[in-house]
Amino acid sequence: MLRIFFLLVTTILFVSCQEPLAVDMLVINANVYTVDDTIPRATGFAIKDGKFIAVGNTDEILENYTATDTIDARGKTIVPGLIDAHCHFYGLGMQQQKVDLTGTKSYDEVLDRIVTFQNSKNVSFITGRGWDQNDWKVKEFPTKEKLDSLFPETPVAITRVDGHALLVNQKALDMANITVDTKVNGGEILKKDGQLTGVLVDNPMELIEAIIPEPTQLEQVQALKDAQKINFSYGLTTVDDAGLSPEVISLIDSLQKSNQLKIRMYAMVSNVPDYVEYYLKNGVYKTAKLNVSSFKVYADGALGSRGAALKQPYSDKEGHHGAMVIGQKEFTALAERLAGSPFQMNTHAIGDSANAVVMRTYNEVLKNKSDRRWRVEHAQVVAQEEFDILNDNLVMSVQPTHATSDMYWADERLGEQRIKGAYAYKKLLEKTGKIALGTDYPVEHVSPFYTFYAAVARKDLKQYPEGGFQKEDALSREETLKGMTLWAAYSNFEETEKGSITTGKFADFVILEDDIMEIQEDKIPNINVFATYVGGENVYSLDVN
Repeated sequence: MLRIFFLLVTTILFVSCQEPLAVDMLVINANVYTVDDTIPRATGFAIKDGKFIAVGNTDEILENYTATDTIDARGKTIVPGLIDAHCHFYGLGMQQQKVDLTGTKSYDEVLDRIVTFQNSKNVSFITGRGWDQNDWKVKEFPTKEKLDSLFPETPVAITRVDGHALLVNQKALDMANITVDTKVNGGEILKKDGQLTGVLVDNPMELIEAIIPEPTQLEQVQALKDAQKINFSYGLTTVDDAGLSPEVISLIDSLQKSNQLKIRMYAMVSNVPDYVEYYLKNGVYKTAKLNVSSFKVYADGALGSRGAALKQPYSDKEGHHGAMVIGQKEFTALAERLAGSPFQMNTHAIGDSANAVVMRTYNEVLKNKSDRRWRVEHAQVVAQEEFDILNDNLVMSVQPTHATSDMYWADERLGEQRIKGAYAYKKLLEKTGKIALGTDYPVEHVSPFYTFYAAVARKDLKQYPEGGFQKEDALSREETLKGMTLWAAYSNFEETEKGSITTGKFADFVILEDDIMEIQEDKIPNINVFATYVGGENVYSLDVN
């Protein structure tokens, strides 16, 4: 017994005399929401070699660790680095070099912006994005006559906010050899009185896209850097880009390796036959900052342009069901092939018909497999019979601001009964256990705080409607934060390396100016990011001057 006593005393003395461990950074006096159920709240943490090595209270951290770089958060709120589970990062960057048509309230305002842009830039092919006829007094697709008058010799191609409709002038139509006799499956070339209107929906857009000059590599690099700057200012440290080419993915990889791009990315490969062959041959590609392990597939178009595939006709367009942009046999064959590979299949599905095809095909080809986490991107309108077959082998990747943007007109498209199965995020969560949240920017705004507000309040930035849109499908603040961090990481098979402030994970975190979990609900959209860190490195700080 005496020997055991002396051993205990020696051990206690040894431990008490140990010097604090030197690390790279300490964060103390913070209000930390870890999103880790084992330690939900903390006041400090230590970072070494780009990872969290201790999480706890400030006194414990100061007692056991030392660092030359210590951040006194002074009570500010810290959350894990935010993850956008569905966006178009490269597209956002490229949009900085095009006409910005978001928020336009009329077709005339669209034209004014194009004229102003061209007077300044004088480009050989005018492109832009962001118009939405549902925001105009006359809620009809525009036609090309005014574009033809303003730009008779310069091709113009401007994309609707959702990316599923394109307005072009006659010059662009001529260059693409599109006439009234042109036929393309999986979409529409709109006509009026037997003449082309200039509007193309879904697959026919590819005819125009084929003649738009490719950006130079210098322009691509600048686009990626511009997008990164915007994302870091909103606390986004990982983004899931929904559809990229191998060339752009390779450029991203090279910029990350040269430390010019510090943001982490889950890159979905666009469903182009050559791209599919390349990656199935070469396999999954994974680094600390880049994850290429999925394919992005389109099942249908968008609800706003009436391209979403519905089981029954649109309530506001008799006999019109929308359209699948991929044949069911082709979709099933691709799903079967990917089921035999390590890749995820992530499919855009808006209408209830498209969601039925996607969910049922997923279940069929994955019936003898587990933990594949195939994603349904948007899952926007779901019929009850599809809710009944959902399971945790499928991940719902949704964008809450779609609900608050579409609520002004979605019931006109869907009718009183179908709208109940639309934007039903709570029900999707209950059926699958997890839900990944994103923005779909630049279709919607980049801000994850708009996402957070739309998810919990079900209101737009005007705080409409007063009681929230279909409030029964609102998420709690805890569920929303998980959807933007841990569950988003899970949807990427990355939950062991990010998504929570947990020992051993990447030290990606965000310091907020306000407490997102306690602040008055209507003030959530205006939360500012004080600082953003990736791997313990400060990549953004709020300019307080």
